[in-house]
Amino acid sequence: MAEDPIEHVIVLMLENRSFDHMLGGLTAELNLDGALPQGPVPRSNKDSTGTSYPQVAGASRTIRFDPHHEHSHVVAQMAGGNAGFVDDFSRAFPTSTPADRAEIMKYHEDLPALHALARSFMVCDHWYSSVPGPTWTNRFFVHSGTSIGRVEMPNGILDANLHWYDQITVYDRLNERNKLWAIYYGDIPQSLMLVNQLEPHNARNYKKMVQFYQDVAQHPKAAFPAYSFIEPSYYDPGANDDHPTHDVAAGDRLIANVYNALRANEDLWSKCLLVVLYDEHGGFYDHEIPPGTVPPDHHQEEYTFDQLGLRVPAILVSPWMNKGVLNKAFDHTSLLKYLTDKWNLGPLGARTAQAATFADAIGAKARTDCPMELPLTGPIGSIAPVTGRPTLSSHQTALFSMTQLLESMTDVEANSLKGRISRMIVGFDGAVDVGMERVADFLNQARS
Repeated sequence: MAEDPIEHVIVLMLENRSFDHMLGGLTAELNLDGALPQGPVPRSNKDSTGTSYPQVAGASRTIRFDPHHEHSHVVAQMAGGNAGFVDDFSRAFPTSTPADRAEIMKYHEDLPALHALARSFMVCDHWYSSVPGPTWTNRFFVHSGTSIGRVEMPNGILDANLHWYDQITVYDRLNERNKLWAIYYGDIPQSLMLVNQLEPHNARNYKKMVQFYQDVAQHPKAAFPAYSFIEPSYYDPGANDDHPTHDVAAGDRLIANVYNALRANEDLWSKCLLVVLYDEHGGFYDHEIPPGTVPPDHHQEEYTFDQLGLRVPAILVSPWMNKGVLNKAFDHTSLLKYLTDKWNLGPLGARTAQAATFADAIGAKARTDCPMELPLTGPIGSIAPVTGRPTLSSHQTALFSMTQLLESMTDVEANSLKGRISRMIVGFDGAVDVGMERVADFLNQARS
């Protein structure tokens, strides 16, 4: 293979949507493995009363309930060949209506930015989440190739299922190779739960999203990171992470803004790869049964880690990527595999070592027909305006739970460097905005 022309890798990881749910409607147009069945009868699931719900178009921008996606729920959803999605949802939310339950099976027909990228670049239609489980587990895999044996998420301030995630990360490996990296974030970065990220030399690489757009515009006058990871805004008002019950139009607008910024700087665009990816399926139906896989390490405290999770949307966006569909089986460690091979990084576990890579999809010649601009979806927030105190999702609650644990450390524990920094991070006091201010204070101090 010719020398890799990619100098900058940017990952935009959104939340909790399955492949069928977001990209399945493009099955016939792009000849991908999506929502449309191979016969005249649509796929379907039954709820707890035996009522059948077909897989059809017409998914709503927002839904009333956040489908469960913790490990036990994912196992129930995959039962009977992925026949348990609606049943699991209906049992979790017994007051849900038939219309609510139908949303679990539906797919989107018109996501302007996401679908424009799918039509113009390389869709990976067998990219699986790394674990049949929730947000944190899968996000830890994309950062480090392991969740050190943990598959369950913290669930409240008094939940004992809180851990010290001190594994080696891709950012540690990038540091070893003197590769510039940055994490651009919307409000509270989930990756700060990886305790190595709390070290000052790592924490100073966190930047607000407004800085991403400035850094893109300033390249090449100012160095742009070799590796960038974008964390969206997880909290209302202003959430754009695509996590139910948030408006998918906001996530689509974020995708467009990121692409448009990169595309407007020809020098940067000609050397970059944007990976648009989702962390896990969020309880929405996908028809593909996840295959088995290799555990990342010896940690199996809560799970064996020998099966992948459900498929998620994944698009490789670059002038060096042709239009088309890549059918190879990937998971989040495939990204790490690409990076470790590309920059000769140190090891990131057994899963990463054996993961498939998309390096051979990089073309020998840059394209000149890439879209100059993606459409901006809007108006945002017109369906479900935020009133009063927002309801926290399991992901949001878990962030606050972990930071509360860090703040509760004894003075002796706090004498360590990580302890002192940890005490400055957000604590749950019933106010999301106060939490965000504390994170901002922490990161500003790390940068100073």
